[in-house]
Amino acid sequence: MELNKRQTEILEIVKADGPITGEHIAERLNLTRATIRPDLAILTMAGYLDARPRVGYFYSGKKQVHSVGDEMIGMKVGDFQSTPAVVPEHSSVYDAICQMFLQDVGTLFVVDEEACLTGVLSRKDLLRTSIGNTELEKIPVHVIMTRMPNVIYCHKKDTLLSAARKMIDKQIDSLPVIGTAKEGLEVVGRITKTNITAAFLTLAQDHEL
Repeated sequence: MELNKRQTEILEIVKADGPITGEHIAERLNLTRATIRPDLAILTMAGYLDARPRVGYFYSGKKQVHSVGDEMIGMKVGDFQSTPAVVPEHSSVYDAICQMFLQDVGTLFVVDEEACLTGVLSRKDLLRTSIGNTELEKIPVHVIMTRMPNVIYCHKKDTLLSAARKMIDKQIDSLPVIGTAKEGLEVVGRITKTNITAAFLTLAQDHEL
């Protein structure tokens, strides 16, 4: 691939001062960010540059081109998971409803005294129990939850694509991320459709798509 003059100048700037943002590169060239966007995209896709969110571009040397699909396959759950929303298995349905709305989540993971996963509570579970029932403080969540081993979960090392496939197949909004503890399956995080969407949007931005 033959580079034009501006692309060569961009490479020299990044070699000397990388990591450097696209805005700073444009300033050095007395151009706008929009003007050099196609050049940055070409250099990144060709393997001369790498880009990281909130870090900028850095020189990687000419290397084998990796497609967006290759990078997508390499994205792991552990890099994008968020804090899990958990509730003790002896909590009441009323307390679970309050916690769900306070944390603004659609799923609660139920844990035992050892913080190990025993079940999952969805909005549908809580709504179904609430209709026509005025004694929600007396019903423990373990009575209405989906119990292990019927809970779908994932691990940190799993790919985002595999987690997304599980959510689509089971028509659920999130998965608990688990680690193995002596007492059972410890809840260490959660991965949601929002997490996955944000990750793929970041990938698209990296590749100037």
